[in-house]
Amino acid sequence: MSEGLPSNERRESLASLLGGRKGALDASLPPVAFVVGWLVGDASIGWGAAAAIVVSVVVGAVRLGRGGRIGAVLVSLAAVVVAALIALYTGRAVDFFLPQLLSNVASALAWAISIVVRWPLLGVVVGFVLGQKTRWRSDPALVRAYSRASWVWVAQYLVRVVVFGVLWAANAVVALSVARVALSWPLVLATLVVSGWVLYRCLPDDHPGLRHPTRPASPGNAP
Repeated sequence: MSEGLPSNERRESLASLLGGRKGALDASLPPVAFVVGWLVGDASIGWGAAAAIVVSVVVGAVRLGRGGRIGAVLVSLAAVVVAALIALYTGRAVDFFLPQLLSNVASALAWAISIVVRWPLLGVVVGFVLGQKTRWRSDPALVRAYSRASWVWVAQYLVRVVVFGVLWAANAVVALSVARVALSWPLVLATLVVSGWVLYRCLPDDHPGLRHPTRPASPGNAP
């Protein structure tokens, strides 16, 4: 079935399919701005919050100018505003990073649960990008491969949870901003590469690829 397909089509990299570098980098700028404003303002959370929101607005405007979706821009801006309000409410600069910590906890749980119920989120995301909706679930090999590769994404979120959690507990504001940058695109890239390797490693050599889900030979072989 796969003999007529180019090998590069059968083995497309997840990085080329999912991208994400610009989004990850843009998301790192407001936290850095918060810490810079906090330091310049002599540990003023108000200065930090204002700097983060201003930078978020600028980043959003640039993204819109480049054809970005307004919904995604508004969600990013809202996340920064919420983080700033939490820090202002608690009076702890380190709490600006609390939503990020909690979101990674939620993401790790969501991805793990998706694997257990055999709806691995990596398959859901890739299927959406490829316009397949849920057709990939008719392919037992793809379901199995997406499930195993999704554990790499669970590990990614757990790394952030551990690092952010330790630094948040230590009230290490500057270190958190550094970790926020270091664990954005570099970690995302590593996750894409490793999960892509796991994904294709788990597929049979003659599988036609992510774009071509196959159906089991008989109903008894369905997942």
